[in-house]
Amino acid sequence: MYFKCIFCCGVRCIVLTEEQKELVKATVPVLRANGVALTEYFYNRMLSNNPVLKETFNMGNQRSGAQAKALAGAVLAYAENIDDPSVLAPVIELVCNKHVSLNIQAPDYAIVGENLLHSISEVLAISMDDPLISAWAIAYGQLADLFIATEKAIYSEHETTAGSWLGWRNFIIKSKINESDEITSFYLTPEDGKPLPLYKPGQYITLRIMVPELGIKQPRQYSLSDSPSGEYLRISVKREYARTEDHNPGYVSSTLHQVAQEGDRVELSAPCGNFFLVNADNSNVFISAGIGQTPMLAMLNQLVTGGSSTENEHTLPGKTEAYFSSVNQVKKPIYFIHAARGSNVHGMRAEVQALANENPHLHAFVAYENVVAEDILGKDYHLQGRLDLKQLPESYLPKDADYYLCGPAPFMQQQRESLLELCIPVERIHSEAFGPGGVAL
Repeated sequence: MYFKCIFCCGVRCIVLTEEQKELVKATVPVLRANGVALTEYFYNRMLSNNPVLKETFNMGNQRSGAQAKALAGAVLAYAENIDDPSVLAPVIELVCNKHVSLNIQAPDYAIVGENLLHSISEVLAISMDDPLISAWAIAYGQLADLFIATEKAIYSEHETTAGSWLGWRNFIIKSKINESDEITSFYLTPEDGKPLPLYKPGQYITLRIMVPELGIKQPRQYSLSDSPSGEYLRISVKREYARTEDHNPGYVSSTLHQVAQEGDRVELSAPCGNFFLVNADNSNVFISAGIGQTPMLAMLNQLVTGGSSTENEHTLPGKTEAYFSSVNQVKKPIYFIHAARGSNVHGMRAEVQALANENPHLHAFVAYENVVAEDILGKDYHLQGRLDLKQLPESYLPKDADYYLCGPAPFMQQQRESLLELCIPVERIHSEAFGPGGVAL
């Protein structure tokens, strides 16, 4: 098949004809109606034939069906834009960063391609010799070629970045700190004692750990919740409980919260991601919900510390009073707007408040669905109920600021719509993909 040729010689040998493009576009109605069934079949087929890939794919998202839905949306979008796939460039960049964080390599695309084409054949009950399969083989090959080239550039950047690395690197859980009823921070130090990279605040790492329940290692991506220290990487992990019959506990979050102990080893990939602080010299507004505040904390700490790192500022297991009293007095306003169900699940609240107390240009706003008397927090401005940006003081939403959104997909969609209604320019709104739903958004 065509996709094998790409990985043998590294050259795209065939391009889609107009007839083949029409064949791909003709599958759009089928993908809209049956895309999830197709992608579920594909994942079951591929993982059954290649069980080693279970340590690369998120089995929690496989269990919930979220990964199949996300892939179905991606395949549909590609088919709809087959005449000009360049419109998908932002999504391709986002996905390629995630692939690099999972150490996906060029030969892996041949495995995916083979199983995808056979899945189309078997689900649609058509021969592998059908012209539609040939058209999709070429279309997939072109997309894979683009992904491989983009990922090669990211891998190359890691190779030339001081302190960065390729593949998996062993880290030690140096400290494990409870931040709320649901959130725990993990301070991770490299086992080899070598330097760490000056990553871009807002980026994430992929952590891989053995999950006893599954008997295999599982990877998960977690935003770094602190600016670069040179000494450790911090992630702050929400434990996913089984709140309903349809909502299963998280495999990796449960393992980290219940099983992992200080001194244990985990594997990390190097920091990745295209969601990070754009302009430290501008006014910045951070809008988050729940655990979505983690990349915002990294950006906030970068702004108030200037990325500096001294022995007095960064310690384990947390930050000292010296850190908060030595923060930069930033000249441009910063607005940290956060939504949570209640103060009991609001992690890192004291950290943000301490920074706000030391910096008059930092303004913290908290919206709790459930407010209790103890929630009065210094200079915080409180809203009871779900976050509604239209209820905030106008000064909290300057027109010339850069805006950052992170949280569940419905939350980000709602806040984006509110910002546009408030006449915030779309080019000033930046958002992080929060799981497969965020990728789809």
